[in-house]
Amino acid sequence: MASSSDSSGIEKLIRSDLMSFVGYSARKSPDTLVEKVDISADDIVKLDANENPYGCSPRVNQALAVYPYISVYPDNEQTKLKRLIAEYVGVGAEYIVASNGSNQLIDLIFRLFVQPGEEVVTCAPSFSMFRFSADICGGRLVEVPRDEEFAIDMNATKKAINRKTKLILVDNPNNPSGSLSCRSDIIELINIGLPILVDEAYFEFAGETVASLVKRYDNLMVSRSFSKWAGLAGLRIGYGVFPPKIAGYLQRIKVPYNVSVAAQVAVEESLKDVDYLMGGVRAIIKERDRLFGELGKIKWLKPFPSQANFILCSVMAGSASQLQQDLERRGILVRYFNQPLLKNYVRISVGKSEHTDALIKALRELGEK
Repeated sequence: MASSSDSSGIEKLIRSDLMSFVGYSARKSPDTLVEKVDISADDIVKLDANENPYGCSPRVNQALAVYPYISVYPDNEQTKLKRLIAEYVGVGAEYIVASNGSNQLIDLIFRLFVQPGEEVVTCAPSFSMFRFSADICGGRLVEVPRDEEFAIDMNATKKAINRKTKLILVDNPNNPSGSLSCRSDIIELINIGLPILVDEAYFEFAGETVASLVKRYDNLMVSRSFSKWAGLAGLRIGYGVFPPKIAGYLQRIKVPYNVSVAAQVAVEESLKDVDYLMGGVRAIIKERDRLFGELGKIKWLKPFPSQANFILCSVMAGSASQLQQDLERRGILVRYFNQPLLKNYVRISVGKSEHTDALIKALRELGEK
């Protein structure tokens, strides 16, 4: 039987740089709150993970219910999947690599370019997966602060780049602010010549992209997701647009069979139903504008304009952490931040109109206490 001393012996063999690794902060499932709040799981308002409240295309559920080849491994080369995505993006299939969520794709890019001790520059605050992947591969994430309105500070960003820099990261729209970077700024960063990843997970809500430029620049990479606009977060499917040489390397180093047959079927059916899904996107954008207006009426909150499916708010009075807990007790889930570049902020996903109503009612009641 193993003793505690044996356990500590095993820990000594773990990579020292991962001993203090915290991991990715995933959002809560409504099921975990059922015993903590006097509300059923179905009535919990989940606005903490930027999920699509309208769900996936009905075609996805119908196709998965009758799919006959669950027992067969998926196509590791992603032949049909890449062709379908390429048609949606407007590039050749040789530019596409799909993955088990865009998170996995970001991780693969780090594996391809970043060695221990090398630096990665990002415009912070930014997607927390960037730090996760940098820490895992032993790289150093250099965070260049954005300005007060979350725009990129171009002078500071260029000054942060040196001989150790191997990768530049820009999430556009930015997560968690929802701000959209100027196309000219992104092109200026591309022209530096280093590998640059532009994460466009919220592209469908913003309508702005640099994906067409991948054909022109051999250092530009664009990552996207089916989680948000297509409602496939639970199936984990993302993709990237890459110069063919980079796509070839990523195809080689990815885990075999990294996209399940269920996800591949879901993508195929989603891309047959783009008009339906974009109707949901338009509804979210409309509700985003209403939510922004209502949050602006709460005197102790400062909402920031967003081009994504969420709104970031500065908590001007009180604690963001306490606000998150108070809302959770009422069955409303939001995300809070208390980091050096995000002191006392909450991020609220855009839901349906009834979700906005429940949130605003709760905020007003909390403000009266």
